Amino acid sequence: MPRLEELAEVRCTKADGLAEAISGAEILLLWDFFSSAVEEVWEHADALKWIHVAAAGVDKLLFDGLAGSDVIVTNSRGIFDRPIAEFVLASILAMAKDIPGSLRRQQDARWEHRETERIDDARVLIVGTGSIGRETARLLRAVGMLVEGVGRTRRSGDPDFGTVHSSDRLVSVVHDSDYVVLIAPLTESTRGMVDADVLSAMKPTARLVNVGRGELVDDDALEVALRTNAIAGACLDVFSVEPLPATSPLWGLENAMISSHLSGDAVGWLHRLSALFAANLDRYVHGAELENVVDKKLGFVPSRRD
Repeated sequence: MPRLEELAEVRCTKADGLAEAISGAEILLLWDFFSSAVEEVWEHADALKWIHVAAAGVDKLLFDGLAGSDVIVTNSRGIFDRPIAEFVLASILAMAKDIPGSLRRQQDARWEHRETERIDDARVLIVGTGSIGRETARLLRAVGMLVEGVGRTRRSGDPDFGTVHSSDRLVSVVHDSDYVVLIAPLTESTRGMVDADVLSAMKPTARLVNVGRGELVDDDALEVALRTNAIAGACLDVFSVEPLPATSPLWGLENAMISSHLSGDAVGWLHRLSALFAANLDRYVHGAELENVVDKKLGFVPSRRD
């Protein structure tokens, strides 16, 4: 693969220099996928044809001006599939085996025998049937868990999920799930989808795992559900406000496991992100079709099975 400098003139900038750097540029590699800088300098993007986002989610980028333009948007779909799937499995095991409880007892030098749970035959509902959701489904099935999905449309006979329920039926299908895993992209139809009604429909022994976007969940309703033990616990890697403020009550809840938006960032991820962009740049230069093209109306890369 040629060096980027051999294929194009390369400009590097932070957000405060983007207005100048984007003028005359055909391609933008957006590393900070939470940045609003592109919208702020949109009037200067006079030659832009393609934006590549170094993430799977593009919800922070798709402002109206870009969505209505001819500029192609691609994402980093595929890079994070296995790491996030492994993180979900680790989270489920940590909650089932009460690893946080063991660590608390270790800190207190307290020997206390107790029973833990098995995960084989536990029911998992994966909300989001894209490539990350599929890899997660395959991994959880491999350890004996019973997996179903939630996607845009209802269908049966799916090779990874078996049954896929439509997302507008979420409140009526969570009742028998032991784990609800959120991997859906953030769109207008998924924002706040796990609300008080969905949480109250879950079993009191059920747990929630969110590795999608924090805004998929009603924060206040989740705090109440955890504080009152309406659900047994949650593993939260993403939040509506990041970093999660030190004043958030979630930090102090023993039935909440909190991590810093790192589920997909396994060792080597930066190299894999760079290689993906370089390969797509080579396609662009040679007039080939780009990979991971986002449907800007849907807000994600569609596939026939999503």
